[in-house]
Amino acid sequence: MHPYQFIEVEQHDEVGLIRLNRPEKLNAWTGAMRDEIMQALQAFNAAAGTRAIIMTGAGDRAFCAGQDLEEAQRFDEKDSEAWIRTWEAFYDTIRSLEKPLVMALNGTAAGSAFQVALLGDIRVAHPGVRMGQPEINSGIASVTGPWIMNLVLGMSRTIELTLTGRLMEAEESHRIGLIHYLVPQEQVLVRAFAVARELAAKPPVAMRLDKQRFREMSEASFRETIEAAIRLHADAYASGEPQRMMAAFFEKRRKA
Repeated sequence: MHPYQFIEVEQHDEVGLIRLNRPEKLNAWTGAMRDEIMQALQAFNAAAGTRAIIMTGAGDRAFCAGQDLEEAQRFDEKDSEAWIRTWEAFYDTIRSLEKPLVMALNGTAAGSAFQVALLGDIRVAHPGVRMGQPEINSGIASVTGPWIMNLVLGMSRTIELTLTGRLMEAEESHRIGLIHYLVPQEQVLVRAFAVARELAAKPPVAMRLDKQRFREMSEASFRETIEAAIRLHADAYASGEPQRMMAAFFEKRRKA
């Protein structure tokens, strides 16, 4: 297996597992970490012996806290397009998978991690998992988040979650269909493997074509969203608001 620095990769018969592995940072991802995830996803997608994929996080506190703000605080408006293009590549990799992707949510999935969780096919979680789009609290505009939330939730809930920045408890996420299986914490990975093995046993051509069609149904709006994200994030960083909010966050954490 490839010697990854920020993730762990395992093969369990026909199921490939990717474990986000920065538990000291609540598995928050940087560009380098997302590059590793893309490499692992592409390798599993190409492997004849892999028929389904699971993504989970190390530890018991977070699936992923989203973007590592220590990286994001260094951005300015000149970085906007290059940064968003990395997200386009990351999301496109997930959306282009020919094999089913099960998200085993072992804790909080916030911001971009919430979006990635929603881009998976099936989500398994436990009571205590919190999900949402808190970007507004850091002065960061939400563009890709509302796109994916609108696809799966509709506009009314998308507006409410985006503007409040609140995190939903697992029971609410389950009730509105974001979490498909809500199980005890120690059963999350067990259920995820059961679901992944069930999906792995399905006819592979039909699986590939179904997933291809899901991607096609939202492809035009995905590309439009990326262009909007480049434009709006440049506006946000040009205003200085994200930088001020993140600086205040780090100052508060330093004093704590």
